[in-house]
Amino acid sequence: MSFAGTYELQSQENFEVFMKAIGLPDDLIEKGKDIKSVTKIEQNGNHFVVTVTTGPKVLRNEFDIGKESDIETLTEEKVKTTVNIVDGKLVVQLKSVNSVTELSGDTLTNVMTLRDIVYKRVSKKVA
Repeated sequence: MSFAGTYELQSQENFEVFMKAIGLPDDLIEKGKDIKSVTKIEQNGNHFVVTVTTGPKVLRNEFDIGKESDIETLTEEKVKTTVNIVDGKLVVQLKSVNSVTELSGDTLTNVMTLRDIVYKRVSKKVA
């Protein structure tokens, strides 16, 4: 399955609670909560480049499925981890955060879980 495309955020649940739990400062949480981020996924076989643009902030990660990579987290920390495909979903553990990304039709759903806090992002394909 190809995840390639450009996706615009449509909705999100538990943004503020989750961002506070991972240690993002209140001013950044306030700035980011109403911004429609854009996720661009480039895929060539098992090689991915994922760029998430939220206002002026750009988070770019490049990785190969099943190989350890340096992934930058939402708090701008670099973490050595491995992204895998499980049941057609991109799955990665970023320290204490578990992230699962699923594509269904033109809807990209990303669910991040930290302890009992579940942050869900739903984006629609725009290109």
